[in-house]
Amino acid sequence: MIIKQNRGRQWLDWQRRMVTAAHYVGAGACLFLLLALCFGEMGLPGYFAMHDHAQQLEVDIQELERTTKRLRGEIDQLEHDPARIEQLARERLGYVRKGETVYQVTPDSAQERPKP
Repeated sequence: MIIKQNRGRQWLDWQRRMVTAAHYVGAGACLFLLLALCFGEMGLPGYFAMHDHAQQLEVDIQELERTTKRLRGEIDQLEHDPARIEQLARERLGYVRKGETVYQVTPDSAQERPKP
């Protein structure tokens, strides 16, 4: 049978001081981690900024999807609607049918030039 000797009062005081110091170090580390969570680069402000950015990207995606849908409709219309093709040819290319009279309105040259 092994009997341990009593280490004495000094040992117990030293052990208590170490445990108390470990508690303070642990509390300090927890406080540091809490501050890093709240105010760090990837903390709560960063999280909220990324959340707002993600919402803005969602809005942009929805807008782009609407634009894509509209453009696909225009493509389909151009592929299958001869009236739409004729309308665009007249507007953009200046085409006219035989027998039509085209009137062009040009601004008066006196109105174009600013008076000195």
